[in-house]
Amino acid sequence: MTEAAPAVEHAEPTLRLRGVGRRFGGLLAVDEVDLDVVHGERRAILGPNGAGKTTLFNVICGDLSASTGTVEIFGEDVTKKPARYRAKMGLARTYQQSRLFDGLTVEDSIYLAIVGVEGGRLRPVLVPGKEREIRERAREAAGRVAISHKLGEMVGSLSHGEHRQVAIAMALAAEPKALMLDEPASGLSRGERQLLTELLLGLDRDITLILIEHDMDIALRVAESVTMMHDGRVIVEGTPDEIRANETVHDLYLGRGYGHE
Repeated sequence: MTEAAPAVEHAEPTLRLRGVGRRFGGLLAVDEVDLDVVHGERRAILGPNGAGKTTLFNVICGDLSASTGTVEIFGEDVTKKPARYRAKMGLARTYQQSRLFDGLTVEDSIYLAIVGVEGGRLRPVLVPGKEREIRERAREAAGRVAISHKLGEMVGSLSHGEHRQVAIAMALAAEPKALMLDEPASGLSRGERQLLTELLLGLDRDITLILIEHDMDIALRVAESVTMMHDGRVIVEGTPDEIRANETVHDLYLGRGYGHE
């Protein structure tokens, strides 16, 4: 069984949130969140539906603006910066519902992910002089998530689990410094979940990983530190062992039987 590698020795900040909030009219979806994630860390953000996890992700990556507080990525204040700026800095993410091109092949989808991050808002899809290099990177990314045998197939013909693999390949192909995954195991079979776990455990330690995941077995195996949210607020932080032993977590989320003989 593969075990999570120890955290890297140096600890430059990848992400720092201070007082981050997000309001939708009268609804406060994220409330005064402080969060620090260091370089190479594996952080899980957990909590029940409606806890504010995905909204927090959207604020971090720039899909939503923060109503209050500041967002720093790689030491730079990006609170007012758009999502494309943060992506070019090295921040990549996946979504609860995979956002893919059903009418393209797997290889072309990953290729476009690379071109989109490296280029500006307007650039040719075919890149003279770099076409072969980018294609090789796309195929390499497919290999990292065990989807190489589907490179020539249309994305629309793939299974749900394969869609997840393609989405992660597209994120990894951009060679991110930080990877954010929103419920990557959702809808996967038992075998696909095992494959996903091994993939996450094998990620390069130079990539900081932040994930939202309802499968506690995956989350607590992959993560080195855990942030628990409830009603838009952070209520508990700790190691996976501390989270397993925390009475509040057991009462609210895990149930009394989890982790006990």
